[in-house]
Amino acid sequence: MLTRPPYAPLGADTLPDRLWHRPELTRLLGPPAQWRVREVGDGNLNLVFIVEGRDGSLVVKQALPYARVVGESWPMSLDRAFFEYEASLRLGARDPGRMPTLHLFDREQALQVMEHLTPHIILRKGLIAGTRYPALGEHLGHFLARTLFRGSDWAMETAHRKADLALFAGNVELCGITEDLFFTDPFFDCPRNRHNPALDAEVATVRADRALKLAALRLKARFCTGAETLLHGDFHTGSVMVSAQDSRVIDAEFATYGPMGFDIGSLLANLWMAAFSQEGLRPGDADARAYRRWIRDLAAQIWRVFTDEFARLWRTERAGILGGHDLFEAQSDREGAEQALAARLAAIWHDTLGFAGLEMYRRVLGLAHIAEFEAIGDEAARGACERRALRLGRALAVTPERFADVAAVNALAVELDGGER
Repeated sequence: MLTRPPYAPLGADTLPDRLWHRPELTRLLGPPAQWRVREVGDGNLNLVFIVEGRDGSLVVKQALPYARVVGESWPMSLDRAFFEYEASLRLGARDPGRMPTLHLFDREQALQVMEHLTPHIILRKGLIAGTRYPALGEHLGHFLARTLFRGSDWAMETAHRKADLALFAGNVELCGITEDLFFTDPFFDCPRNRHNPALDAEVATVRADRALKLAALRLKARFCTGAETLLHGDFHTGSVMVSAQDSRVIDAEFATYGPMGFDIGSLLANLWMAAFSQEGLRPGDADARAYRRWIRDLAAQIWRVFTDEFARLWRTERAGILGGHDLFEAQSDREGAEQALAARLAAIWHDTLGFAGLEMYRRVLGLAHIAEFEAIGDEAARGACERRALRLGRALAVTPERFADVAAVNALAVELDGGER
């Protein structure tokens, strides 16, 4: 009886010998002897390879038994590859065409083989380069509305949703990372933290800021207890790949059930930070000033597209246990259904603001920073950009009631960025 080989990390030199017998690869790549492999992973956790052959190319992603960003001193379960695979199937079905096509999943080797997205690049790199993507706001707004709504009790059959909730409750390790790195670590002297020395004074202020820490604890409780829908769980500009016409979402290994505003807030925060970074990346450049306006307008468009599509789904696909049809439509109370929709969107917006605020703190003062800030070589210039993000983040987390809509957030961002719209 043949036995499966034990788990072992792949390498660019060992991948062909390890995977040559997989029909999922040979069918799409051609003869293994002609495969060309390069390791391209620049993330915090995994190995990622591009494999090119006579007939095409694929991406092979493999989980490591530790956090790559730290090393073997931070061991991690390989099960995260299983949760990423399961989440990708669900999110891909809820907004078809927005996730890469999956060709193979091997749980024992913690690896996935998926579509090679080309000529796509990571959105962060496009934002650093100052590239505009005309369809991006529509793509991401629709993705958020469709995945968040269709994975919830407003849309799903209740037994199916509860089974999924139980399944993803098993993603304990990565959910725990989110709970620590997002909501706790940036606000005390955690050994994992790192920050720009130009922000030493701000760090001291944060650790003495009781209102901010109370907001962080409130939002952590909301994240831990508000199991509204299946989240991507790590939805930012490093989890989106773009080309001139297309946008795809990747890296759903942090998937868990949580509040709808978490994914939205994470994405919008990264866009607002990218806008702040422009002055540091290209100081005094008129096009950089115009580009930061484009990024803020993109954030506004994503929220607008999200609310419009969420409202459409509410009116046409609200079939779950929280649908309320017996309370409203069955009694010809369309106005009541619209009031319930408005209340739901208001609650999502409130959550979005708070989570966006904390995302800025964890990206400036925590373990995992953003490339847009890190690409600014001058420490003082980078600190000025990061400081603006912290100021906006505090306002969003501590005083969300100040912001009736995304235009109000953009107005404060403009003020912090020097006042030039």
